[in-house]
Amino acid sequence: MSGHWGILVSDPWLQNQFTQVELRSLKSHFMSMRRESGRLVIADLASKMSRLKVVGENLSEEERASCVKDLYQNTEEEVEFELFLKVYLKLQTFANSRTGSSPKNSSAFLKAATTTLLHTISESEKASYVAHINHYLAKDEFLKKYLPIDPSTNELFEIAKDGVLLCKLINVAVPGTIDERAINTKRILNPWERNENHTLCLNSAKAIGCTVVNIGTQDFIEGRRHLVLGVISQIIKIQLLADLDLKKTPQLLELLDDSKDMEELMNLPPEKILLRWMNFHLKKAGYKKIVTNFSSDVKDAEAYAHLLNVLAPEYTNPSTLAIKNPFERAKLVLEHADKMGCKRYLTARDIVEGSPNLNLAFVAHIFQHRNGLSAQTKQQMSLLETFPDDTQDSREERAFRLWMNSFGNSAYINNVFEDLRNGWVLLETLDKVSPGIVNWKIANKPPIKMPFRKVENCNQVVKIGKQLKFSLVNVAGNDIVQGNKKLILAYLWQLMRYNILQLLKNLRFHSRGKEITDADILEWANSKVSSSGSQSRMDSFKDKSLSDGIFFLELLSSVQPRAVNWGLVTKGVTDQEKKMNATYIISIARKLGCSIFLLPEDITEVNQKMILTLTASIMSWCLKHPHEERTVGTSDNESVSQLETTSNSTLDDSASDSSVDESGNM
Repeated sequence: MSGHWGILVSDPWLQNQFTQVELRSLKSHFMSMRRESGRLVIADLASKMSRLKVVGENLSEEERASCVKDLYQNTEEEVEFELFLKVYLKLQTFANSRTGSSPKNSSAFLKAATTTLLHTISESEKASYVAHINHYLAKDEFLKKYLPIDPSTNELFEIAKDGVLLCKLINVAVPGTIDERAINTKRILNPWERNENHTLCLNSAKAIGCTVVNIGTQDFIEGRRHLVLGVISQIIKIQLLADLDLKKTPQLLELLDDSKDMEELMNLPPEKILLRWMNFHLKKAGYKKIVTNFSSDVKDAEAYAHLLNVLAPEYTNPSTLAIKNPFERAKLVLEHADKMGCKRYLTARDIVEGSPNLNLAFVAHIFQHRNGLSAQTKQQMSLLETFPDDTQDSREERAFRLWMNSFGNSAYINNVFEDLRNGWVLLETLDKVSPGIVNWKIANKPPIKMPFRKVENCNQVVKIGKQLKFSLVNVAGNDIVQGNKKLILAYLWQLMRYNILQLLKNLRFHSRGKEITDADILEWANSKVSSSGSQSRMDSFKDKSLSDGIFFLELLSSVQPRAVNWGLVTKGVTDQEKKMNATYIISIARKLGCSIFLLPEDITEVNQKMILTLTASIMSWCLKHPHEERTVGTSDNESVSQLETTSNSTLDDSASDSSVDESGNM
């Protein structure tokens, strides 16, 4: 147990209820609540704890107030952190008893699995994910000696301890995310190498859309089952939903009644598209109900019976719909799915118990293998061609979206142009980037029905932007409410850049409050590379010579000499060589501890904004680890010693209680 725990919590019982990262997250919430009103008393907790998961979502303010009042008579007593934790645990227990929460829904796909504090896992989910891993990684040269994994044991968590399995699984979900040359794959890894793999895994998971706010490398090393399974479930979800995208599956246009609805369909999150697809076929089958979730609406297996009858009528069994017992019907549904080659991810018991994770996985798997949509038509192609090719904007939207999601806000952002229109998540992000800057007393919490309430939130977003000296000429809150793409992208870039510069300013103690500028970052990078004896130099963040990647490899090598294996570096002459170098750069930076969201194309095409974020993230890491440059040739014992102080390099270990997320977030 590290000394940092002792500072946060002295009560041994409380220490055992939370992971180190969970404590930091809750401490940050606690400090934010106390800062809002100057002091925090027991009477305040019912309203202020609405922002916490489980407690906020499953209990009304009246229920929270009643529970707190039963526990503590003196509601004017000032709340210290340990009392805050005890109240939280009591309310969480009450919420779980009210909702009937059990191990079966503790790591749900449909919520950020890693932000719940329930330390239980579903054996059914574990077995399902193990089967997925055994199938998709069976031929992997390194892992095949460990596979197949036995789902009835804890073998999965033991194998995951060296970090290789999860890195490989990320590449199955989103091919090319991790340059496998950057993964440490020796038979026996020392603690330093294992930690590097976990750091690479966590930063890459964030970069494909996983929520990993409450997870550190130590959680993987210790094999914390609920956290490991939470990350695995998110990775598998991303893989299974990958085709629910109009660009990848243009046939989805068949779901539209009117071509005017195309933009709406493009902006829907993949789970919603999957439900729409399912209801499209159910309507054809004459099924009268609308399926709105992957839990209670499919428990009786009737919807599945109708869906499979439409998709594979050749295997229809009249008994499936005639039978009265839902469990028996579920078994017949799975027999039908098996004949289609789609019996995967769940059992009949999982159907009748309404497991949202596994039902979602089952339906997504069916969609991948037999979606029942017509072949792509010329009309569909011409419709898609009417939409502008905004590749650059799409890449920037992706980077900003993933960056915002990495903060673990209350709502997951699927599309910044749609999901930010009520202003709430923008306010949450602003509060994390500049704690205390948001006036929550005048903010309107979702769901927001009245349009002018959304405008009020967005007006505050614009006002704060001006306070932070963003360039917002002629920008009003209504522009965000209307989803003005150009203005939203401009705002998000300025917010991201402000975050970067503030983090660097805080790390450069000798700056004495002086603002960090783009020029300072440029000068630092050139100085670092020059001090390593190289002649390479970048004239600006749009210097076209950066496209070969050599400068960034030399920069990474200068801050951590053991980071780059120069035997794997290409000359960067051809487009293919440039892309190989760019992919390697991103993986090496993430392996060090840089939380970055750019793509290889951003380096090869020298995207000025993303080049700045990359350089600044490397600078941030270097300033946080001033002694890392002397790690060449360290023994394993020395590595262990260093590991103890840097094992959570992607998490905020500073004394500051004002930021939930890690200062390396770029």
